Amino acid sequence: MTQELIAILGFVGLFALMAVRVPIGVAMGIVGVAGFGVLASTGPALNLLAQSPIRVTTDWDLAIIPMFILMGAFATASGMSRELFEASNAWLGHRRGGLAMATVTACAGFAAINGSSVATAATMTNVALPEMRRAGYDPGLATGVIAAGGTLGIMIPPSVMFAIYGILTEEDISRLLIAGVIPGILGAILYIVAVQAVGYLRPELMPRGKRVGWSERFISLKPIWAVGLLFVFVMGGLYGGLFTATEGAAMGASGAFLIGLARRRLSVASIMQCLVESVRTSAAIFTIVIGAFLFGYFLVITQTTQNFSAFLLSLPIGPYGVLALILLMYILLGAIMDELAMVLLTVPVIFPVITGLGFDPIWFGVIIVMVVVLGMIMPPIGMNVFVINSIAHDVSLQTIYKGVMPFIVVDLIRLVLLVAFPSLSLFLPSRM
Repeated sequence: MTQELIAILGFVGLFALMAVRVPIGVAMGIVGVAGFGVLASTGPALNLLAQSPIRVTTDWDLAIIPMFILMGAFATASGMSRELFEASNAWLGHRRGGLAMATVTACAGFAAINGSSVATAATMTNVALPEMRRAGYDPGLATGVIAAGGTLGIMIPPSVMFAIYGILTEEDISRLLIAGVIPGILGAILYIVAVQAVGYLRPELMPRGKRVGWSERFISLKPIWAVGLLFVFVMGGLYGGLFTATEGAAMGASGAFLIGLARRRLSVASIMQCLVESVRTSAAIFTIVIGAFLFGYFLVITQTTQNFSAFLLSLPIGPYGVLALILLMYILLGAIMDELAMVLLTVPVIFPVITGLGFDPIWFGVIIVMVVVLGMIMPPIGMNVFVINSIAHDVSLQTIYKGVMPFIVVDLIRLVLLVAFPSLSLFLPSRM
């Protein structure tokens, strides 16, 4: 068999294993080792299987992942998410759709200390959904705004996805994290605009809340000092060059831990729970990373990356035509594939094409995260939607998907803006 045919069979095998619910990391590992063994014999394939997990789990750069996850766990256990929501509600709750806008604002604030979209969505489902239900919000809109707001967790730094992209492409992770600040804020603004638009067209879906006095509004800001301090501490250190991204993640986790202790929000039991949850989440991510590295060796030996790059670069449609094809591919993949697996599987193949076309790799990192954001809420497999449904059992998947549609529209608008105006992503990194 030719290398091209083996590569095609490898992808067919990968999707077949995924279709029968084999975990994506395991599926990539099986296909990668088996395919490598077919082309390079069993001995080298088994050596690859023995060495890759150790190499991945001992990689210093990858330590950023569990540290950001631990930082988010400590922040959640310290009650910072609820304080953010209560403060946002005090300032915005009296407007039509105010609770929904407060949810978006709280998601953006929580994203600044938590690098996970799923964790943001799950936390805000427990915090904001009961309040919106009591206020009489439409269930689809209430869950839809949480699903969309949760995606800010992987755009606004700290972000595990930016870290993964930086490791795969050997780009500066600190610059990638800073590049996500303006697009993340833009996303929050557009989500609020979407809420206001829906409120104007369908006011019955979102009643007005109770107006509170100015003194209560300013009092509500007092507890959120911890969020601001933690964000400024981590991002200020990165922006100022005081520490690397990995060191910044460790400092952030330590800072969240110390703030939780100082505020007497962390008991021994909650600390242990945070550690266990972080280990579980990190282990799941590392399993996917190891599988992706094994599959990557298979792609290298079959020359899939080189052949695919040569094919795209030869198309007579210009750089932005090729970029449009790549983005369409990502949007389609995002609807059927786990976001982390999608990035790990495709970036090693696509990145040479992007650099060959002359696009900025930092800018493309933001674009990648943007299309991953779409995949988190896009039917039929939007991870945030499934997370919310697992908590709010009485709200069907169809209802959540219906509620999230306005936010998919504004996300597509944001994607167009980021492509048309690269400075939205590159302004802050260029000042480092």
